[in-house]
Amino acid sequence: VQLVESGGGLVQPGGSLRLSCAASGFTFRIEVMSWYRQAPGKEREWVGTISSGGFIINYADSVKGRFTISRDNVKNTAYLQMTSLKPEDTAVYYCYRRGGYWGKGTLVTVSS
Repeated sequence: VQLVESGGGLVQPGGSLRLSCAASGFTFRIEVMSWYRQAPGKEREWVGTISSGGFIINYADSVKGRFTISRDNVKNTAYLQMTSLKPEDTAVYYCYRRGGYWGKGTLVTVSS
């Protein structure tokens, strides 16, 4: 199992960014996928989860209405579209698959 996040970077408050999670080594289309984040000095927190078919998506209250999770089961990739970014969204963002599989994360910094 391999999960590789990409798309992080520096963005100004109010800006947008799209993260990708490229998956390999397992049957992606049958697995629920999740996004988590860990801000400096804080514990890792759940951001949201998407069902295997992409029809059921749940979000943490802190990102609801601003973040959108999607997936492409042909490209074996999950996405996290982030809009209206705030400085408190600064964190390393990870994708996760059940069984304890994590990517190495991608850093998002929201700052002017």
